[in-house]
Amino acid sequence: MLTRRSLTHIARSFDTIVTTAVTPIAMMLLFVYVFGGAISAGTGPYVNYLLPGILLITVASGISYTAFRLFQDMQGGIVERFRSMPIARSAALWAHVLTSLVANLISIALVIGVALLMGFRSGAGVRAWLGVAGILVLFTLALTWVAVIPGLTASSVAGASAFSYPLIFLPFISSAFVPTATMPGPVRWFAEYQPVTSIVNTLRALLAQQSVGADVWVALAWCVGILIAAFVAAVAIYRRKAA
Repeated sequence: MLTRRSLTHIARSFDTIVTTAVTPIAMMLLFVYVFGGAISAGTGPYVNYLLPGILLITVASGISYTAFRLFQDMQGGIVERFRSMPIARSAALWAHVLTSLVANLISIALVIGVALLMGFRSGAGVRAWLGVAGILVLFTLALTWVAVIPGLTASSVAGASAFSYPLIFLPFISSAFVPTATMPGPVRWFAEYQPVTSIVNTLRALLAQQSVGADVWVALAWCVGILIAAFVAAVAIYRRKAA
């Protein structure tokens, strides 16, 4: 019931999903058609290299709305009403999380559609695409639970959604736009060992029908670790507020 309520809000404001996709699409257009000719990222169209990082930026952009909507529910008193109902305490949080997952998957589909129009091509089979979808779902769930925390603790609307800005910026210091080998020492070290790089490398390898190597295990470890830590923290904060 709570998830249906949240999905109804999304359906009534579909422009939210479109807005979420606009920034990543604009970045993709900018880097492919303005900077792409000056960037050396291996053989093949630059959009093929770029798309995995843009998909992660799409998710990072979208989760800010989860924090915003949860903050509004907390301030509006609707969560207090949910607590009086015979449902699990975490149901209100899960409703927002599942709604975020659906909305972000739609945004990702829009971005991939534009990438196809720009020349993106992949010979990946069904299993590889399922692997891409699985990693993106896990990444979205992990970041959404991170978004729940400011949604519960922020003191203003701006504070609830502003946390996503560093997450949007993080792919810029990774292998999302250029190979990490082209970066200077300290920046290269950070780029190679932060979570975005292993996730981007895994997605890129799957789409290019290449071996994922150890990157897939590093990517899964980061996603699962962030998901568990954020879930535990968010539920603990929610229970403290409900006490």
